[in-house]
Amino acid sequence: MNEDLINLKNQAIARIADVKNVNELEQIRIDLFGRNGKFTFLSKNISKIDSEARKQYGITLNEVKNTLEILVTEKKNELNNNAREWFDPTMPAKKVKLGKLHMVTNAINEIAEVFEKIGFTRVKYPEVEYDYFAFGALNFPDNHPARDDWETFFVNAPDSKKYGPMLLTPHTSSGQIREMLKEKPPIRMINIAKCYRRQSDVSHLIMFHQFEGLVVDKNISITHLRGTIDHFAKTFFGPERTIRLRPYHFQFTEPSFEVDISCNVCNGKGHISSGVTCKLCKKGWLEIGGAGMVHPHVLKECGVDSKIYTGFAFGWGVERTYMMKSGLSVPDIRLLYSSDLRVLSQL
Repeated sequence: MNEDLINLKNQAIARIADVKNVNELEQIRIDLFGRNGKFTFLSKNISKIDSEARKQYGITLNEVKNTLEILVTEKKNELNNNAREWFDPTMPAKKVKLGKLHMVTNAINEIAEVFEKIGFTRVKYPEVEYDYFAFGALNFPDNHPARDDWETFFVNAPDSKKYGPMLLTPHTSSGQIREMLKEKPPIRMINIAKCYRRQSDVSHLIMFHQFEGLVVDKNISITHLRGTIDHFAKTFFGPERTIRLRPYHFQFTEPSFEVDISCNVCNGKGHISSGVTCKLCKKGWLEIGGAGMVHPHVLKECGVDSKIYTGFAFGWGVERTYMMKSGLSVPDIRLLYSSDLRVLSQL
C-alpha cells in the first residue's frame, strides 16, 4: 500500500514539473485531491489496513499530501510571477470618462458668485412651505388664482392654525418673508431654490429654479434696483448688454416691473444687418424676469417700519436666464432634466 502512495507522489511530481499554465496545474490538483482523485481514493484505504501497518500508512499518507500540496502552491506562485513578467507598464491606460456639473448647477454657482461679490448673502429656506409665507404675507388676496389647486401643489397634511395649508413653494418670494422675520434691516439676500407649479409644456416645468434678491435698508430707491440688475446683466451676460424696466403688476411689489435685456442676436436693434426682423426677439428685447419695490404692506407684515425702511426685490428663473446666456436652443425645456445621456452630454 505504501508503494502505491510513493508511486503516486513520484508521478505527480513529474506532472507538476511539466505544467505550463495555471489551468493545467488546477487539473492536476483535482486529479489528486478531488472527490474522485487518486490520493483521495488511496486515503480511504486506511480503514482496510490492519492496525499494525495502519500507523506507518498514515505517516506516509500525510507526508505525500504535504509534499504535493507544497509543490502545487509553489508552482502556482511561479506561474503567476511569470505571467506578471509579461505586464507592460508603458502601455497606455484606458481613458476614464470624466463627468461634469449639470448646466443648472453651473448657473446657480455663477449667479450666486455675482451677487455675493456685491454684498448679498446667500440664504436657503424650505421648499415645503405654508400658505402664509407663499401668499398671505405677500399681499395675495384669499381669492387669488395662484391659490387655486390648478396653480399650486398643496400637501396632504393638516393645516397650521397660524400659517394655513401646507404647499410646495411656487416661488422663492416666500424667502423674503422668512428673511425679514428673521433679520433686522439692513438686508441683502439672494435666495436660490427649487419651485413647483402645476404647469408642464415646452416652455414650463413642474419643478424649476428661481433666484430671488431682496434689499431692505434706509433710502433704498428704484435707482438701486436698476443699478443692481444692470450690474448683474453686464457681469453675467456681457458688458455690451443693457436692461430696461417695463411697468407691470405683482402683488408684493409697488411699483412693479418686468425686466427686459437687449437681444444678443440683433444687439437690441430688432433686426439683423440685412434688415430682416430678428427671429429671436422680434423687437430687440428679451424678457428675463420680474422686479419691484417691496410693497409697504409686506414690510408691515414682517414688522419692518415702511416709514423708515424701503426695499426692492427681484425674482428670475435660473433655467431661462442661463439659456439666454449660453445661447442654448432646446425645443422643449423639459429636456433639461432628461435622463438621456445623449441630451445631458450636450448641456
